[in-house]
Amino acid sequence: MTAQNIREASIVRTTKETDIKLSLAVDGAGEANITTDVPFLNHMLNAFTKHGHFNLTVDAKGDIEIDDHHTVEDIGIVLGQALLQALGDKSGIKRCASVFVPMDEALAQVIVDISNRPHFEYRAEYPSAQVGSFAVDLVHEFLWKFALEARITLHVIVHYGSNTHHMIEAVFKALGRALDEATSIDPRVQGVPSTKGVL
Repeated sequence: MTAQNIREASIVRTTKETDIKLSLAVDGAGEANITTDVPFLNHMLNAFTKHGHFNLTVDAKGDIEIDDHHTVEDIGIVLGQALLQALGDKSGIKRCASVFVPMDEALAQVIVDISNRPHFEYRAEYPSAQVGSFAVDLVHEFLWKFALEARITLHVIVHYGSNTHHMIEAVFKALGRALDEATSIDPRVQGVPSTKGVL
């Protein structure tokens, strides 16, 4: 990347429910600095960052005395906004990717199209509703809001697994790897990868 084409963004979102500061560099080194009130989400964002070769800083506080919902949802929103902003006009990107990631007995697949058409499909059945204090249904909430704000088409399939932690972690690793591939620059691509001429 030249100095003019550094793909990064910083977003601040403050509401009555959450206060979030987030910085994302698409072309990073897998460096994460994640501080939220939701420990399991911290762990998942660290995995996402490492496997996506991004640099990600998140400093988030939320109304966890109610529950984790607002914090998880709003981080998904802000991360999506940061990715959209960082990619700019998307010139030269590969655009699409499909990645399988195993984690022990679990297997997850993430398919992404950086299409400017937000859509989310989710196929996952987990053996438990909680991982520690984390409500598993918040994974859907995070991914849906991320896809919506990033304006990507995102399909997530957990093919099988017996450990809920492993299954969710495989999803976040696969998401990082799929986005790494889809956002990578392909020298064969002239302009944006669309027959429309715009994404």
